[in-house]
Amino acid sequence: MKRHIPDLITLLNLLCGCIAVVFAANDELVLAACFVVAGIFFDFFDGLLARRLHVQSELGIQLDSLADMVTSGAVPGLVMFQLLGEASSFGFSANSWSTDISEGIQGNISLVPFFGFLITLSSAYRLARFNIDEDQVSYFKGLPTPANALLILSLPLILSFQGNDMANSVILNKWSLVGLTILSSFLLNAPIKLFALKFKNWNFKDNATRYTFLLLSLVMLIVLRFLAIPFIILLYIVMSLVKKGEGDA
Repeated sequence: MKRHIPDLITLLNLLCGCIAVVFAANDELVLAACFVVAGIFFDFFDGLLARRLHVQSELGIQLDSLADMVTSGAVPGLVMFQLLGEASSFGFSANSWSTDISEGIQGNISLVPFFGFLITLSSAYRLARFNIDEDQVSYFKGLPTPANALLILSLPLILSFQGNDMANSVILNKWSLVGLTILSSFLLNAPIKLFALKFKNWNFKDNATRYTFLLLSLVMLIVLRFLAIPFIILLYIVMSLVKKGEGDA
């Protein structure tokens, strides 16, 4: 029975992703973000439980990637689609999508929002590559899809709860969003090693980078709230590069 517990947690991740898709398609981006965060929470604990219970399996690995593809792949792409739509004055709604798309093909509406799905495609490629890469055990090669999802989902949260004229003008600038989409897609598959938040033990010496990162992230979240998320992702990348430069990759 216990061997099925991690898989059930993974399925909860997938369920959260499915619900987030519905909210994102209806332009309820804050609710979509909430369910993505919940899905990422389950994604973290399914692997942890599998290791603790000693029930890791090939099925669990594949199921985890399939769930991540929805929660951390499809949803961020759809959210970027909606943000680009707002920035491009592209009126999309779940009830009129066929009309909107047909008008876009005829040249009456910008097709720029569809560029956001490059994030989904890049996430799929990253997850498939991860599944066949036997080296990514103690580290990640490229930005993990959950981290990338948090980066993209932070945008509607900032707009809704911390937005000001400057932040809104940057986030809802079409070219800023296009640039972030390109950067996000690159980071997902970039040939850089990023440390994994997997604790084999609780010894500070063995996990100094992880503890430092978590502490700094907590401080930034308290001070900056949702604005902290992009800076936390940047901190993660910088600390990984420093760690590699010190010969501790």
